[in-house]
Amino acid sequence: MSEALVSVSEHSGVVRLTLNRPKALNALNSELLGELERVLDDLAARDDLRAVLITGAGDKSFVAGADIAEMRDKSPDEARDFASQALATFKRLERLPVPVVALVNGFCLGGGCELALACDWAVASDNALFGQPEVLLGVIPGFGGTQRLPRRIGPAMALDLITTGRKIDAQEALRVGLVNRMVPQAELETLAEELTRQLGANGPQAIRAAKQAIHAGQGQHLDSALALETSLFALGFAGPEQREGMSAFLDKRPPDFQR
Repeated sequence: MSEALVSVSEHSGVVRLTLNRPKALNALNSELLGELERVLDDLAARDDLRAVLITGAGDKSFVAGADIAEMRDKSPDEARDFASQALATFKRLERLPVPVVALVNGFCLGGGCELALACDWAVASDNALFGQPEVLLGVIPGFGGTQRLPRRIGPAMALDLITTGRKIDAQEALRVGLVNRMVPQAELETLAEELTRQLGANGPQAIRAAKQAIHAGQGQHLDSALALETSLFALGFAGPEQREGMSAFLDKRPPDFQR
């Protein structure tokens, strides 16, 4: 049996997905996108999920982009279908009810950058390289880059990166807000373990409610968004999670949130 294109591991309800095409620098092709879509459908059905970390196999690349060899000879209709497949897969990732974090090591270009943008946030090693170089291939980003990138870093910087095709290092990506944290390459795995510990130890329903409040509130008037926050805050008092968390604080002990 061939090795899985998406390997899955789990600890304390935190699932780690590793895109596994290292010889192709984890480039996205139809087969990989299809397998990722199936994995995400399984995760979306789970009520014990606390967070998802996504990364690429090997130490050279998160995802170097979409598979150019597969794309080169596509017709416009075939290109539309390929982009639609990627967009649907990324939307499944984006709509997971728990935090999704991209662990970026090495190349994060084109479709790889668009994949990272579909995550809630990204952390990067200091060897990471980001960019949307599609104009160098005679096309524009087709997996959400023209829409998610300006929402993440602003339209002026997004136009800079997309129309020049230039690449930026992890330090500049941190400065413009494309990533949240940067660590030396040797420490990325340690950071992943720390994120797993933190996200796995915190109140799972509170984490889900926080993501819901932030994402749903972005498209609402401030007063409506604040009302949503109040409702979700109050709902937290309906279950055992709030009582355990506050009791643990008063007892000066770590909380034990049962899944």
